[in-house]
Amino acid sequence: METLLSPCSFSPPLIPKPSSSHQSRLTSSSSFLALSNSTVSGPKHISSQFSAKPDAWLRDAKQGLAALALSLALSFSPVGTAVASEFNILNDGPPKETYVVDDAGVLSRVTRSDLKKLLSDLEYRKKLRLNFITVRKLTSKADAFEYADQVLEKWYPSIEEGNNKGIVVLITSQKEGAITGGPAFIEAVGEKILDATVSENLPVLATDEKYNEAIYSSAKRLVAAIDGLPDPGGPEVKDNKRESNFKTKEETEEKRGQFSLVVGGLLVIAFVVPMAQYYAYVSKK
Repeated sequence: METLLSPCSFSPPLIPKPSSSHQSRLTSSSSFLALSNSTVSGPKHISSQFSAKPDAWLRDAKQGLAALALSLALSFSPVGTAVASEFNILNDGPPKETYVVDDAGVLSRVTRSDLKKLLSDLEYRKKLRLNFITVRKLTSKADAFEYADQVLEKWYPSIEEGNNKGIVVLITSQKEGAITGGPAFIEAVGEKILDATVSENLPVLATDEKYNEAIYSSAKRLVAAIDGLPDPGGPEVKDNKRESNFKTKEETEEKRGQFSLVVGGLLVIAFVVPMAQYYAYVSKK
């Protein structure tokens, strides 16, 4: 019996140590759990970002559309356009390849071509340059003469630059024009032709909205004066006066004499006839 029950049999059982493979499984399982936790929490963060982006995009789009609408309203504003066109003419300077700044958009291609031929020949022969400007409406100056002087001073700041330069301005809405220039240009044309062109060619033809004829006829008249040729004259002024209903002095005197005779006759009849009837009635009794 003693040999069967030895003290070693009462010793606690040995607990085997975990092997390396078992530890690797635990580590991999723990890492898998960590990874799974990160993947689970990740989409929540991403979804929150995507949920915020559409609101920001809509807000930016609304702001962009509002800015675009404001810019378009300012661009197509009639007052802003008129003012911009006036100052654009001043700031852009004289035309280089042509002799026309048609800001009002009333001149045809044929008129532009004819002006270029006429005025380039004038500049080549006489060393005088003549520029034409059309503006729809003035807002910065009172009349065409002030604006023409402003353009001349802006385009040709010194007397030497503007001495042989001339500028013709036509305001289409006001149906008026103006001519200005340096001393050499004014002397070459003459005050008489300048005044006649301003008072005849430009306003008369512009009133009938014949802007092409107004510009080209003015150019031919000024060039003829510079060349010493006979004045071609201005357009014929149409007599648009209506026929008067009033009589002349002679007609009035004649009608007055006839009226006096008629009235006198009626008065005679009104008094004489009743008296004659009364006399005849009394004599019978």
